[in-house]
Amino acid sequence: MRQRFACGLVVGKFAPLHLGHEWLIRQAQMQCQHLVLLSWSNPELPGCAPQRRASWLQARFPHLRSWVVTADWVDEQRARGVALAELPHESAPAAAQRQFVADFCLAVLGRPVDAVFTSEAYGDGFAAHLARCFGRPVQHVEIDRARVTVPVSGTRLRADVHGLREYLAPQVYADFVERIALLGGESTGKSSLGLALAEALGTRHAAEYGRELWEQQGGVLGYDDLLRIGRTQVARERELAGHCQRYLVCDTTPLTTLFYCRELFGRAEAELEQLARRHYHHVFLCADDFPFVQDGTRQDETFRRRQNQWYEQALQQRGWAFTRLAGSLAQRVEQVLQVLGLHT
Repeated sequence: MRQRFACGLVVGKFAPLHLGHEWLIRQAQMQCQHLVLLSWSNPELPGCAPQRRASWLQARFPHLRSWVVTADWVDEQRARGVALAELPHESAPAAAQRQFVADFCLAVLGRPVDAVFTSEAYGDGFAAHLARCFGRPVQHVEIDRARVTVPVSGTRLRADVHGLREYLAPQVYADFVERIALLGGESTGKSSLGLALAEALGTRHAAEYGRELWEQQGGVLGYDDLLRIGRTQVARERELAGHCQRYLVCDTTPLTTLFYCRELFGRAEAELEQLARRHYHHVFLCADDFPFVQDGTRQDETFRRRQNQWYEQALQQRGWAFTRLAGSLAQRVEQVLQVLGLHT
């Protein structure tokens, strides 16, 4: 398709950024030498905080200029003398919404736009208002107002994000997945529980990278390996999350890596300390009531007990809620499902 416009604009809440938005943006890209994405939501919508929307746009359209503006950001600009009105509320008249965009283009972008791309009935009026403000033509390009190509809306997605996850790119859906952290000393059944839980929940399981690396290196880990383990574990979770169903079961967390780093080397990098504060939506601590099984890689029952005590203290110091799991594998699965509000 021939690039008809020097600069185009797409405005939206992108709450969340779904494949319908993406299709519109890509259609606009093909028609513009430069395309600008502008997002705001006032009030903000649950699960779609500005930082998330900015990261979604950056992940999906890294080569486009994208702006996610907030009331605080607008106030800062105004304090610096930038000619912007207050961020319009969703209930504000259409003229106020359109004027904000016009002011943004002139005061922040430093230029008018030649076209606006929408899938909405208001597009013609929007373009006409911008044209009056700019003193030059602005064309409205309507893209699939009936939403035949991607039959979904942000409102529907917010109401059922997991049921409609096929309309979200993995990088977007990942932010709605709840991470389940399994902690526990050696030989407390974490790995078996992780696999069983993932099966029960119909989702994915993030295996323990540290053990994989330990085996690859013949049972030897250096100090630098521990930070590598923490980074890789988090990266693995991020990669898997977008392909899950509501939950991601994590066999371990960087908190475990921090324990071993301090245990083996008496210190830890600041980055690993920070990774160990990574948020998990649900934290479970496996009791050491299983018979200790020596597989040739573990220490002993005394070490296991001390490790579990360390986890309890670390969780309490951080103020993190957690649930202790005890009993057989089946009993532990049932305990987790009850905490999640599910039933076998």
